[in-house]
Amino acid sequence: MNDERNRSSLLVPPSTQDWMQGVLSAKVVLVMYGDYQDFRSADVYKLIKGIERELSAFSGEDYLCFIFRHFPQTQIHPNAKRAAQAAEAAAAQGQFWLMHDTLFAHQQKLENGYLVEYANDLGLDIPQFLKELSKQVHVDRINEDIESGMQSGVTATPTLFINGIRYSDRYNRTRLMAALSNLAN
Repeated sequence: MNDERNRSSLLVPPSTQDWMQGVLSAKVVLVMYGDYQDFRSADVYKLIKGIERELSAFSGEDYLCFIFRHFPQTQIHPNAKRAAQAAEAAAAQGQFWLMHDTLFAHQQKLENGYLVEYANDLGLDIPQFLKELSKQVHVDRINEDIESGMQSGVTATPTLFINGIRYSDRYNRTRLMAALSNLAN
C-alpha cells in the first residue's frame, strides 16, 4: 500500500527552490519532471504553456503554478544532463526560463557547441557559463531533482503531478485541462 502511494503522490513538495512560473499558493500546482532531449517532454511542455495562457486569461494569474524539475534520462538521451546543466548555468545569470524554452525548441541540437551558441544568443557571460559547465557546478541541483522524482516513482519523462497527485491520463489538451480544472475545485 505504501509503495502504491509513493508512485502516485509527489513526495518532495514544491518549494521556492523549484523553477516555477506562478506562485505556490495557486489553486493548481503542476509539477513536471522533464528531459530536454525527450520529444514527449517538449510536446507536453508546449501543451502546458498553451493551457497556462488560457487559464491565466480566464481564471487569473494565481490559478496555476507550473514547476519544472530535471529528470534527464542519460541512458537514452546522452545530451540531456548537459542540457540541464546549461539551463542551471543560465539560471545563475537570471535566464533559466529563456534557456529552458530554447533547449526544448532545439532539442535535436544539444551538443556543447550549440549550448554555448544558445548562451551567447541569450546574452550570457560566456566565460562564466563555460566555467560552470566544465566544473559541473550545478550537477548536485539536477541530482536532487532526479532523486525527488525517483522517490515519487518517476521512471520516465514526462511525468506530471497536479496538486501532489500523479497525472496518469493521456497527454492531450482536453484531458489535461479537465484534470487541472477538477483538482482546483
